[in-house]
Formats: sequence, structure tokens, C-alpha cells
Amino acid sequence: MMAGPAAAATLLFFLAATAAVSGAELPRFAEAPQYRNGEGCPAAAAGVCDPGLVHIAMTLDAHYLRGSMAAIYSLLKHASCPESLFFHFLAADAPPGDITDLRRAVAASFPSLRFEIYPFRAAAVAGLISASVRAALDAPLNYARNHLADLLPPCVPRAIYLDSDVLAADDVRRLWETRLPAAAVVAAPEYCHANFSRYFTPAFWSDPELGARVFAGRRRPPCYFNTGVMVIDLRRWRAGNYRRRIERWMEIQKEKRIYELGSLPPFLLVFAGEVEAVDLRWNQHGLGGDNVHGSCRPLHDGPVSLMHWSGKGKPWDRLDAGRPCPLDHTWKSYDLYIAGDGSGAASPASGPALSASWL
Repeated sequence: MMAGPAAAATLLFFLAATAAVSGAELPRFAEAPQYRNGEGCPAAAAGVCDPGLVHIAMTLDAHYLRGSMAAIYSLLKHASCPESLFFHFLAADAPPGDITDLRRAVAASFPSLRFEIYPFRAAAVAGLISASVRAALDAPLNYARNHLADLLPPCVPRAIYLDSDVLAADDVRRLWETRLPAAAVVAAPEYCHANFSRYFTPAFWSDPELGARVFAGRRRPPCYFNTGVMVIDLRRWRAGNYRRRIERWMEIQKEKRIYELGSLPPFLLVFAGEVEAVDLRWNQHGLGGDNVHGSCRPLHDGPVSLMHWSGKGKPWDRLDAGRPCPLDHTWKSYDLYIAGDGSGAASPASGPALSASWL
């Protein structure tokens, strides 16, 4: 339900922005190499409900399509059983014809890819969104992950949710096989060295009904985690009505302004201290710099299974501007984009999993 003129204006702004991007023809992409299952992989799945599948969920839109294509390519290349990957894409349902164009683009670059696209209505979240530090974070599609359990078929038991600005350097099945104990709904890398308090406003911490009281009684002290890489138990999510729990915090935000950073803080309010920790190698995040300047950042120490250009700076934008960061060249090797002059198509990427010493 829309919540007044401000919410209506937000929805109209993003619908107009989406229409402007979608009004133009989608970029062209090369066909990626095809990868087949190796020995020991499960037999070819008959449908989306096959228990041998690895389910990966991502959003899909014209603006970030170049990143999504590179992410898909990297996931297939490094998968031990690439034919067992099933991709679930969430895409805005307006303007008409957009989803058809996106489907054609994905199928053209990945003819054997198993995937489905689910329409997501911006109106489902527009009345709940509050302005954040960067306009791109306010796009309704950023909140589609809250609706994942509602959109995917009930037979899908869990899904790996990934942002569009990631690059795999390892077999994603290893992440898929993360054990989720009975008390956990979400698994993700945690960053307990980060200053957790900065993700919320002073008003939140000073409110006697909020602040530390919100996190009391949880399994562990609350830590920051990045929502761009998560393993989600969809059955437990549905049973616990976690979408509604997140939305309740978004409603409180409208009343009290308790955070500044888009779709992340509501997840922290619901799950921080309850997340099942995953090895940090599965989200080497922050490669896009901060949310204002998008400056270059190196990898963190340790092994790398997945790189994440979270932050303002996206590798395709920096490459096109002629100001790439060192790690953007690694992303470039998976870039399937064909520029207007016919250049820019990727050659088959190769190379071992990365580590921080690779730099």
C-alpha cells in the first residue's frame, strides 16, 4: 500500500528512470563458452524441483545487465557441475516487454542456461523505502530479495542470493553446501571487526526501546554482514514470515529515521547475531569503494572464492571511463559486452582461484 505523496513520488521516479534505461535497446553481449558437467555430477535435472540443483537468485535489469552477465559467466566457469546450476532472476515488471528482452539477452549468451525470470512489482516496496546516502540504493529492485521466498517455487528449499556486481573464482557448490543449523535462516560471511554501531543513527542507539535492546538474547553478539552474498533457507523464511519482520523495521524507519543505508540495515536488525557464519573468502566485498567516491580498494588478506564490487564504483563504469582499478582488469576477463564498434567481447577466462597475494 502506498504511504502518501512521498512514496508515490519515489515510485514514479524509479518507474521513469527504469523506462528511460529500458527505452533504449539492450546492450549486445557475446555468447559465452559452454561448460558441461564433469564426472560425479548428478544426472541432468528434469525440472526446477529436482533436488540435485544448486539454486542461485539474482536481480536482473538493464542498468546492471553487464555485471549480471559477467557474474553468470564466472559462476558457470568455476562450477564443477555447471549444468546443475539453476538461476532465478528477479526483474522489474515494468515497462511491458522488458522481461522478454532480458530473457532473450540471457538466452543468447547462455543457450544452455537453466533459468527463470520472476516479475517484481515496484509498488510492493515503494511505500516502505526511505531515502539513503546514494540514490541507486533506493531502487525498488534492491528490496526484491525480501520477496525471494514469495516468488520462487515452494519446492525450492534454499537459494544463494548474489548481487549483480560479483565474480566467482571458486565452485559455488561449496557455498551451497553450507550447513544451516536449526536456529539459522541465513548464512553469510560476517565482519565482526567492523564498527556495527555506525550502521544506525544516534537516534536508534539513544532510543530506550531500540538500541542494544533489539539485539539482546540473540545467539551471538551482532556483527555486520553484507546482504550481497547470502545462503537463505526459504522454507524457514516462509515459516517465520521474515519478509514481514523486515518490513516492520522499514515502517519504523519512516517514523524515526534509525538508519541511512538502504536495504541493508533492516536485514541487520532482523538477522545480526543470528546469522550462520560463512568463510570470508565467499564475499571479498568493498571492491567498489565507499558509497560516495567509489575509490579503488585491494582484496582483503586470505583466499578468495568470490569478489564483490559493492560500493559506488562498478568495474564496467571505471573501465569505460578509462580509469580502472587494478582488480577491474580481472572482472574484464569475464565481460561479454560488445561495444558499438564491435570490440569488448570477452575471450574465455582462465586462471586459478585468487588470493590476496595475487595482487
